[in-house]
Amino acid sequence: MHCLLGENGAGKSTLCNTIFGVHPPDTGTMTWQGRSYTPDGPAAALTAGVAMVHQHFSLVPDMTVLENLMLGQTAGRLDRRAFAARLAALAVEYELAIDPDAVVGELSVGERQRIEIVKCLMRDPRLVVLDEPTAVLPPDEIGALLAICRKVAAQGRGVILVTHKLAEIAKVADRVSVLRGGRLALSKRMADAEMGELVRAMVGRELQSLGGALAATLGVGEAARSNRAVIDDAGERRYALMVDGLSVRDRTGVGKLDGFTVIVRPGEVVGVAGVEGNGQSELGRVLAGLLTPDAGTVHVGDIDLTGASPGKVTAAGVGIVPEDRHAVGCITGLSIAENIFLGRLGPFTRLGLLDRSRLNAAAAELMVRFDVRAPGPNTLFGALSGGNQQKAVLARELTLEPLALLVAAQPTRGLDVGAVEAVYTQIRAACARGAGVLLISSELDELIAVSDRIVVIYRGRAVGELAAEPANRERIGALMSGHA
Repeated sequence: MHCLLGENGAGKSTLCNTIFGVHPPDTGTMTWQGRSYTPDGPAAALTAGVAMVHQHFSLVPDMTVLENLMLGQTAGRLDRRAFAARLAALAVEYELAIDPDAVVGELSVGERQRIEIVKCLMRDPRLVVLDEPTAVLPPDEIGALLAICRKVAAQGRGVILVTHKLAEIAKVADRVSVLRGGRLALSKRMADAEMGELVRAMVGRELQSLGGALAATLGVGEAARSNRAVIDDAGERRYALMVDGLSVRDRTGVGKLDGFTVIVRPGEVVGVAGVEGNGQSELGRVLAGLLTPDAGTVHVGDIDLTGASPGKVTAAGVGIVPEDRHAVGCITGLSIAENIFLGRLGPFTRLGLLDRSRLNAAAAELMVRFDVRAPGPNTLFGALSGGNQQKAVLARELTLEPLALLVAAQPTRGLDVGAVEAVYTQIRAACARGAGVLLISSELDELIAVSDRIVVIYRGRAVGELAAEPANRERIGALMSGHA
């Protein structure tokens, strides 16, 4: 099991896609099982026994899980019963909970990732390439996925795992390689590697542990809580966000949110902690204007945004960082500049014409500020690495004027350790300017390091609220598991 490390844009996904036949190499050679390996496309790679789980999903949202798994894997008459049996066997073997009749578009991000992994395993590959598969998984499922990887390797198969999470590498890697600027910066047996050495090879500098680095950099803790107390003592009833009694049911009548209530004050970060699938996705969609609640209200300041459209949500000063940036956060066929200023082209137009030079200049400034690495603002958004796409979305949402509220769902998903620090520095800076932040994340350590207080969601309900302190970690974890 060989783990690949590297900053966003270091070339990890490009290397994986070259192995899988998506990109032909310009120079150099590949060898697979003792022979020259030159796949002319993914189909050739699959025939050779190489399968890949991509960083961005390749599922058809309007089809069921079973239908997605059957795509491209059969010819002639479809035998649904045989595929369902094969799926059930894999689900038992790898301990993956899967509903074959569920519509993919209605699944959470974590559930869709499980389907991608099963689709890969159904081909019985000899080499499995996993491009950041744990980036979208909740903490309790990451361990299960890593166990699957070890089981696959124990069967005599090869596994390439791309990840930013050093703790995962320490648990499962036999070998580790670090890419930096498209070159191999380090490669050695994991038993001989040290974490500090890997981080230095990745980012070229020392980096503290994430929690300590964020807490020290952002100044969270007692100072932030005392500042809020002054606001409260002054008797001001100002709220950046008030969600009251929010309830949502899916098309089958199953409750996803059940009377969920939360308040966010100006200048504070409220974290929402929970195991994925407990209503966080629905909460984010309601606040973004993408889902109308069955009951409850949403107010930003004095504005009632219950059931409002995405345009009205943005006009009210609400920045949205969605958990699925490809589905609702960007248009991959447009440039970086066009994506960053998609909803606010007015300042760059005159007599109905778009001044692209001014647009690109403004985008270039934000690319530097948010460390979006690309040849220039005219680069297609779809050509960026996942981490750089996320930073571009953050650049757009954090620079709304005025920004009253930021709703950030999994904002550091797919980012390297250095970029995580930079993203949360930007979020806390927005807080310092008076914006409220609702931070939805499956990364409990990040929530504790960045938030002022944490609300735990379980089965669509707010089951507890605690100060964001390391001493409360176990209590928060217990609430996430349903132990009140």
